[in-house]
Amino acid sequence: MQNYFNYFTEIEEHFQRRRGSLLLLSTIDWALIETWREAGIPLAAVLQGIDAAFDKYDARKNKARVRRVNGLAYCAQEVISAMDTMQEAAVGAAPVRPSTEEQGFEQERIAAHLEAAAQQLRNAPQSGSLAEIADRLQVLAADARTKLPHLEELEQSLTVLEEKLFAILLTGTPETELLSLRQQAAAELAPYRSRMPAMQIRQVEQQFLHKRLLEKFNLPRLSLFYMSQA
Repeated sequence: MQNYFNYFTEIEEHFQRRRGSLLLLSTIDWALIETWREAGIPLAAVLQGIDAAFDKYDARKNKARVRRVNGLAYCAQEVISAMDTMQEAAVGAAPVRPSTEEQGFEQERIAAHLEAAAQQLRNAPQSGSLAEIADRLQVLAADARTKLPHLEELEQSLTVLEEKLFAILLTGTPETELLSLRQQAAAELAPYRSRMPAMQIRQVEQQFLHKRLLEKFNLPRLSLFYMSQA
């Protein structure tokens, strides 16, 4: 498991520096970052891709006819290219695995993260349907205090629980509202469709939908990636 504590922040700040303004990232931008993280794209590849996209934009002689870089999706092709280059360069190289201490995962922080998520689920209006997930998080928290968990296995368990959480939210949300959210995502992605693979577009639209549903019901992400650094 890679050390991605600052994944979102680093990408946001780097994009803003290259653009030369404090343009706030949109929900679509955040969803795209999540697809990169879940695909295992290293932070370095994302930053290189952003640089390459802006370098190409800056090299254009007539920028007036080119859409300004207003979103991360503009950089999507270059991020994938940077990832491919890194993978080619890494062929035959021994993987570097940071220690648990370097990753910053401590038992108490893991347990606190899981307990906080469980409590937030219990406080939700639809807490009855989320009780099973909250109970499982509580068990995982207790296990984490007993011994340091295998992080990849724990993350896989949390991924399964998140999938159950999203299934409950999708089932309980009116069709018209889901349709509206999907249309909003499609509209925001429209200018970048030619720069992104169809599968990535579907993933971003799904992440957008999940993010909006969690915001609506004030529910947490369960992944260790969202664990507090404090």
